[in-house]
Formats: sequence, C-alpha cells, structure tokens
Amino acid sequence: MWAVAVTERPGLTDLRETTTGAAAQGWIVALALVALAGAGALLATRGGVRRGLGGLLVLVGVGLAVAAVTGRAGLDPGEAGTGSIVWPAACVAGSALIVLGGLSAARRGHHWPAMGSRYERTKSPSPHARPGEPTGPSHAAGPESDVTAPGSRVDTRAAWDALDRGDDPTT
Repeated sequence: MWAVAVTERPGLTDLRETTTGAAAQGWIVALALVALAGAGALLATRGGVRRGLGGLLVLVGVGLAVAAVTGRAGLDPGEAGTGSIVWPAACVAGSALIVLGGLSAARRGHHWPAMGSRYERTKSPSPHARPGEPTGPSHAAGPESDVTAPGSRVDTRAAWDALDRGDDPTT
C-alpha cells in the first residue's frame, strides 16, 4: 500500500482507506506485464528484432519509473508511514533494472546467442545429420548407436531428434 487515509467517525470504528500503486496509477501493472513479456521475448528473438525489443524495454522501464514517482507524489502517506515509500522505491528500482536490461539488449543483443534451430517452426532434418545420411528411426536408435568405445560419451541427440519428428525409436 502506498497510502492509508483514516476517517474518524464518532461512536463508530475508524474508516481506513488504503491506496495501492495499481489504484494510484492503473497503468503500472500493464507496463510491468509488458516488461515481463518483453524479457521472455528477448530469448526467442535475434538480431535487429532483439535490439528493437531492448529499446522498447528501455521505454517501458522509464514509463514505470515515471508512473511510480508521479503516483506517489500526489498521495498523502497518512498512517502508512515509511511503508508508503518502500513500495514506490521498489518499483523505481525494478524499473531501473528493466532499463539496464533493455539498454544491454539494445547495445549488444545482436551478439547474444539465439535459440537453436530446433525451436523454429519449420520441419527440417537434424542439424547433426550429414547429407545423404538416413534420418529415420532405424538410424537414430540402431545397434550401431549403442556401441561406443570405452571411455567415450554416448551421444543421444539423434534419438531425441527422432522423437521430436514423431518417429518411434522402439520399432
């Protein structure tokens, strides 16, 4: 809560009215949800789109800070005391983190690694398959994939790729 107004009523209990950040500035919640969605979208984008999304996050973070400051500036803390400063300050600190993350994505986001091609929508052969090499279930789970040299690591990516394609490696 950002403010508490107490109205004294003779012969009755006092009437307490609390004001939250969302009640003071309704768009704080909307901007926070946009920032959350934008942070998730940074993982799924690459290149120029990621840099543009970083710029959008900078604007959202600045908007959140402005909303917190202007929302708190117009309220009398009443009986909320120091609690009326803690939550707006936390909102400003969170918006500063959003701005820093957005600036980082806008400046260096095109150099960050992107999600692998397995998360793209198109059905393409495995990126590990060589041209002319069969990609069916018999190759993915064949007896030659179970035989490994002593001390070497078993590579199960082909079996998982077969499952992703919908092939049944047990047949």
